[in-house]
Amino acid sequence: MARLSKENKAARPARAPRRRIARAAADRPAPRGRANDTPYHHGDLHEALLKAAERVLERDGLAGLTLRAVAREAGVSHAAPTHHFGDLTGLVSELAAIGFRQFNAAMVAAGASGATAIEKGLARAKAYVAYAQAHPGMYGLMFRTERLDMSRPSLHEAANISFAGLAGSIGESRHEQIQERALSLDQAAAIVRAWSLVHGFTMLLLDGRLTDVLNRMPQGSTLDMLFEAMLKGNAKQC
Repeated sequence: MARLSKENKAARPARAPRRRIARAAADRPAPRGRANDTPYHHGDLHEALLKAAERVLERDGLAGLTLRAVAREAGVSHAAPTHHFGDLTGLVSELAAIGFRQFNAAMVAAGASGATAIEKGLARAKAYVAYAQAHPGMYGLMFRTERLDMSRPSLHEAANISFAGLAGSIGESRHEQIQERALSLDQAAAIVRAWSLVHGFTMLLLDGRLTDVLNRMPQGSTLDMLFEAMLKGNAKQC
């Protein structure tokens, strides 16, 4: 073959260098024009996905909480949730950890408002119900153990802190120190009795099953009055 002349070599266009993709494909924002399409910085995407998941959960329930639904809500690639959480169990477990932290913060703040052990206990119990009413989807998820990976450090820690707060509250009402990792039978019974009372009331309330009971009570009675009467009756047994 004839060699190229220097002139021909110089005339040949230089080959353009390949550009590396700066961002992982999973973190690319969805195409513009989609509903709720909000550009997130790469470092914010993990938090943005959790916030999107909470919105989907509260709006569509646990049945509607899928990885694709969360991606659509956040306005990112459908692969982004998998990239950050692995699978749906990972996502809902991290979401439940947030719920437990919010829940525990509400209990702590409510307990600080009471002057006596009884007042603190009543305030915590009311805050418990109020949180569930304000975040029914999140509250329901927190107690769906079969959907969660309780071994994940964030969820394990948050759930343990929440239980420690409950044990501490019961111990305060009993005027004794309770070590939540080493309960006596009597202490465990007191904790479960109080927890069952508040959780049971909360679930009946969320399911709309207390309206009939309220209608049977004297005129002017309220659910708050009913709940407080239950709590005071239980306090005498603790």
